[in-house]
Amino acid sequence: MRVSDAAARARINPSHLCAAVSIPGPTPGRVKRPDRSIAEDTLTATEPPPHPCACAKLADVSDNEEFRDIAEAAFDLARAGETERLLRFVEAGLPVDLVNGSGDTLLMLAAYHGHAATVTALAAAGADVDRRNDRDQSPLAGAVFKDFGEVVAALLAAGADPDAGTPSARQIAAMFDRDAFA
Repeated sequence: MRVSDAAARARINPSHLCAAVSIPGPTPGRVKRPDRSIAEDTLTATEPPPHPCACAKLADVSDNEEFRDIAEAAFDLARAGETERLLRFVEAGLPVDLVNGSGDTLLMLAAYHGHAATVTALAAAGADVDRRNDRDQSPLAGAVFKDFGEVVAALLAAGADPDAGTPSARQIAAMFDRDAFA
């Protein structure tokens, strides 16, 4: 589900984030990259009502810059393998199958960056292990391509389909002569 998806916003738990997660502020030298941001043309900015503790209620910021910052922080945590912190976002109501502007889910990013523990935790939280990105690539195919054996094992244990996507994980294993499914 994309951030702009009204159905996704409707399922977000309205508990406020101040009690659940620490939202990282801007890092010096951090640059927003268009290939990793949420498609801004599908979002409309609205001012959320103020919360008594000055935090942002996730349900109130789904269409504005604050929510995009929360989503970007979650994508960064997935890339870095920060499992515990990432799961706090999910527990606070962030959709576990949230996608970025390229259609990559949190699980896809964790898999492609070699974080087996994060992949396992996201799968246990209900992430779709076969969810393909906009280029029809599966998390398992990415892990096989990058030769991350522990991630491959975690995805297979969670039920990932080696024949999903184009090219499939099985096809990539054959191309690179890898024993990913032996």
